[in-house]
Amino acid sequence: MTQFPETPEAAHTASAGTVADAPKDNWVDRFAPPPMRPYLRLSRADRPIGTWLLLMPCLWGIALAAAVDAPRLWDLWLVVSCAAGAFLMRGAGCTWNDITDRHIDASVSRTRSRPIPSGQVTVRQALVWMVAQALSAALILFSYNWLAIGLGIASLALVAIYPFAKRFTWWPQLFLGLAFNWGAVLAWAAHAGEVPLAAVVLYASGITWTLYYDTIYALQDREDDALIGVRSTARLFGDNTGWWLKLFLLSTIALMALAVILALLPARDPVQLALALAGVWAFGWHMVRQMARLKPDDPASCRSEFLANRDAGLIVALFLAAAAAL
Repeated sequence: MTQFPETPEAAHTASAGTVADAPKDNWVDRFAPPPMRPYLRLSRADRPIGTWLLLMPCLWGIALAAAVDAPRLWDLWLVVSCAAGAFLMRGAGCTWNDITDRHIDASVSRTRSRPIPSGQVTVRQALVWMVAQALSAALILFSYNWLAIGLGIASLALVAIYPFAKRFTWWPQLFLGLAFNWGAVLAWAAHAGEVPLAAVVLYASGITWTLYYDTIYALQDREDDALIGVRSTARLFGDNTGWWLKLFLLSTIALMALAVILALLPARDPVQLALALAGVWAFGWHMVRQMARLKPDDPASCRSEFLANRDAGLIVALFLAAAAAL
């Protein structure tokens, strides 16, 4: 496997225990107890964007389901528990990803300082940490109804498969989308005890959204990925990446608008429907602005626009919550 030369910055971070591609002065490096830091880094707790992106579809599902019938006090628990569950399951998934990718990470300067390849955590310790996070998330899941519990258990297959996707397909971002947006149907089921067509379409919109933002993320690593043989949509699309991003953007907005219409049109409340669709429009406008700013050959620009999707997802959640409150 190709070995990349270690940069002085990467060497310093590895010796210090920090991770080269983590934000500077993150809360883990500053405030977490030293014995816990390698494990929290395994969970990407020093990079919360993944937790946000995993949480967003859950919030969409809760809010749109509540808009269909009525908000309940139970929904407050769903919001809090989904936030905790997103943190835990994202951590478990990232730990699993680092276990399976430890040899790849050891070959790339940017990732060589991660806890497993740098020797801060053994594979066995990482496995124990992963199971602990998953079991903690299971305690939350078992507070839901049986349909939601079944959906949560089923999602484990997607989580297990995702790290290997880049080895056998050019579309690992699709597998990430399947896993990361499962919360849309799970949270809807936890609220309503059913999964209507609107929930499935909302899930589909999340998948195309993930294809959009994770292709942007993958643009940062196209050169390194090509050298070590890692596949991604960013490599697959090449010079046509901009066209594909626009297609994913339009598909996301169309599917999300359809989900809103399927969910709320039967209630015949034009104000509620208009407010929810306004959230979809604002979401789309935010993504269009990202596209206008994006510089595909500039890793800093790609990272910035990737991170901007947290705010894009929150826009939808807030508008749908407002529609449910009417």
